[in-house]
Amino acid sequence: MVNMSKASTYAAKFNRVFDYVDNHLDDVLSLELLSQVANFSKYHFHRQFSEFAGISISRYVQLMRLKRASYRLVFNQFDRIIDIALDAGFENPESFSRAFKNAFGQTPSEFRRNPAWKPWNERYKFPIRERKLNMEVRIVDCEPTKVALLEHRGAPELVNDTARIFIEWRKASGLSPVKSSRTFGIAYDNPDTTEPEKFRFDICGSITEDVPNNPQGVVNGVIPGGRCAVVRHFGSHDRKLESIYFLYREWLPESGEDLRDFPLYFHYLKLMPETPEHELITDIYLPLK
Repeated sequence: MVNMSKASTYAAKFNRVFDYVDNHLDDVLSLELLSQVANFSKYHFHRQFSEFAGISISRYVQLMRLKRASYRLVFNQFDRIIDIALDAGFENPESFSRAFKNAFGQTPSEFRRNPAWKPWNERYKFPIRERKLNMEVRIVDCEPTKVALLEHRGAPELVNDTARIFIEWRKASGLSPVKSSRTFGIAYDNPDTTEPEKFRFDICGSITEDVPNNPQGVVNGVIPGGRCAVVRHFGSHDRKLESIYFLYREWLPESGEDLRDFPLYFHYLKLMPETPEHELITDIYLPLK
């Protein structure tokens, strides 16, 4: 039988490595340095990391840099590919293009024009990072918020396509400028338990005037006012479920509160790609009666 205390200690060491890589993508991340972060012998670290993560440490670092680059390709259309390549640690666009196509099946130019998010998401399935969550839950009274809303219906991994369309509307209309308006996501379904074709998610931006008809399909909506439990999530959007499960499984049963008939929603205080993933901040709202 596996000693669970030793297993947790082992996982914690690799969690430190994951976090260190997230926070130092622009630095030289040598095998020796990362073995010190994990407090493993460098002679054994490479094999141990590969067995734990299912991928070599050098490949993991490269994939994290390519992930950041992929966001810039899609959401920063005016960034030159050569600049994105150099910032990702590649010597030239050719080596960047080869690595990108090897990882995702598309060249950077192809991904920029028509990103295939499904294989992209498959590349980023790594061991769950176990954490002890000690989260502060606040109960707040929210005012109704008038929003411009774009519905996403379909596979969760394609939400980024919907986000890109919403960004296009935002820039074209000027009705919900990202620097002075709030950005929300309304989560009707749990991606872990919902069939992909039935998954529902709305992307929203606060507005002060009505949205006219538009080619992007953005419509008027309202996030209703009322009491909400709020927790602040730090870091990647990919790991928001950790904080959500904490709210539902730990906080709610002990709180004595009842849920209101409106789905959980997110307020994105910082957005990609301007903000590195590890610096993202998201407030999660759980509507209460």
